[in-house]
Amino acid sequence: MGKNMLFPDYIFESSWEVCNKVGGIYTVLSTRAKTLQDKMRDHIIFIGPDCWHEKENPYFIVDKKLHGKNVLGSWMKHAEENEGLKMKVGRWDIPGQPIAILVDFVPYYEHKDEIYGRMWELYQVDSLHAYGDYDEASMFSYAAALVVESYYRFFIAPENQGELSLFGGQVDSISNKKVVYHANEWMTGLGLLYLQHEVPEIATLFTTHATSIGRSIAGNNKPLYDYLFAYNGDQMAGELNMQSKHSIEKQTAKYVDCFTTVSEITATECKELLDKPVDVVLPNGFENNFVPKGATFTKKRRAARRRLLDVANALMGTQLDDDTLIVSTSGRYEFRNKGIDVYIEALNRLLRDSNLKKNVVAFIEVPGWVGDPRKDLTERLEQNKSFDTPLEVPMITHWLHNMSHDNVLGMLKYYNMWNQKEDKVKLIFLPCYLTGHDGVINMTYYDLVLGNDLCVYPSYYEPWGYTPLEAIAFKVPCITTDLAGFGLWANSVKGAYSELTDGVKVIHRTDYNYSEVADAIKDTIAAFSVMSDEDVKKCRQNAEKLSKKALWSEFIKYYEEAYDIALRKCAERNAQEKKS
Repeated sequence: MGKNMLFPDYIFESSWEVCNKVGGIYTVLSTRAKTLQDKMRDHIIFIGPDCWHEKENPYFIVDKKLHGKNVLGSWMKHAEENEGLKMKVGRWDIPGQPIAILVDFVPYYEHKDEIYGRMWELYQVDSLHAYGDYDEASMFSYAAALVVESYYRFFIAPENQGELSLFGGQVDSISNKKVVYHANEWMTGLGLLYLQHEVPEIATLFTTHATSIGRSIAGNNKPLYDYLFAYNGDQMAGELNMQSKHSIEKQTAKYVDCFTTVSEITATECKELLDKPVDVVLPNGFENNFVPKGATFTKKRRAARRRLLDVANALMGTQLDDDTLIVSTSGRYEFRNKGIDVYIEALNRLLRDSNLKKNVVAFIEVPGWVGDPRKDLTERLEQNKSFDTPLEVPMITHWLHNMSHDNVLGMLKYYNMWNQKEDKVKLIFLPCYLTGHDGVINMTYYDLVLGNDLCVYPSYYEPWGYTPLEAIAFKVPCITTDLAGFGLWANSVKGAYSELTDGVKVIHRTDYNYSEVADAIKDTIAAFSVMSDEDVKKCRQNAEKLSKKALWSEFIKYYEEAYDIALRKCAERNAQEKKS
């Protein structure tokens, strides 16, 4: 950090995914937390929604020290009795174990019209067209802001004569404490704007991980990139019924002290669709402290491969051995955006490719509308023997509630991909979260991913892309595209298009070259199938080396720059306010 850069004394960071594992933002925050906790020691405080209510939250630890007869305990009592805040205070069960506050936002629903009206008056946020998760997100956002306001006024506000430590005892005067509120995604925008108005001394930082309107354009099969310069964000929001989400995102970006996103490709999107250039790009880093080492890694890789092959053989009545090429894709079930469609297309073409020299079993590990684990499959697995006949529908491990309307199954049926014994390429849909308790695989995603030979993430819309970064951290080479922020970053590290021998194959993708992308994936898998053991080893080593360049220790400097920008803008904003 530069000598003259400002750094906050306190950071409050809010997200719907704090202690709530939904998607990639959970990974961003939970892996970055230790770096900030090591630096700030309990002055980084995360705020998330209390979605679990009376049930036990597996990601949250109640810390009795925080609830005892200390200053934090007295604040909690004051906030509940005098301000009506209902919250749980503890620690996020991740490396570093930072303080986490989970807030109950349900009581604010009865005031939402009043809150929305005030946001329109102050910042022209249009909540009239709200539907779906807009109300839920906005009430959480508002509640999170009230928590920060309460904490600030109780502990940090300049009118206090001195700061009381969390566990009792007087420390330094705090009249000049620098405080940052970092809000993630449109879902936290309303609270950020509330704080900016009510507690202007707090510097505000907003990160959009993907613009709501950009994701919607891509998800509705409209060409995003060729026409990006011509799209009007407001007009498209009206066309796609996204007015309210787009409005809160656009107005937050406009008024925040520091506006950020996660990649250059999304920075362009923000400029064109939100009419606001970002102040700094914050690439998503990673911690690799949970990647096993040495003999443990080898043992876990062997176990993962054995499990995947056992499930495949039991499902399809095959005897695939360890020489089989295991390939997978994973992530959210966004059929086009995540490139699941082009992945299936590539595997269908690979069926007829004479250059393929190994059997391939490919998995699609995305959570669908999952029902029960297949009893016929689990019964076979329990018998621990080989079978020579396939089960009915030998392409899926769990039954779905929408078997006849599922996109993956529909495309497999369209191409007549039934995993016939003579097929060199077989594809299996694993439509559940890999938590270790799915009833079939019963291994966590991180324990399973290292069993792959190759991972494929041919995204059409991907602001960053944690899945390829996670894959290479586990020494699994992968294929991605230059429409993913991670793919662009991999190219920037090499200074040219990254190839599989570099650990990541980056394919050029546009609005219209779907067929070329499918062929490139097919050709890369076929080429990988004939690589020597030495060449495969080199790919795996280079994958791991590249992942180490994306550690948080390398990327935290971009956050330091953002904090500096926010604090300086906040100081300038307050100075102008005093003058007027």
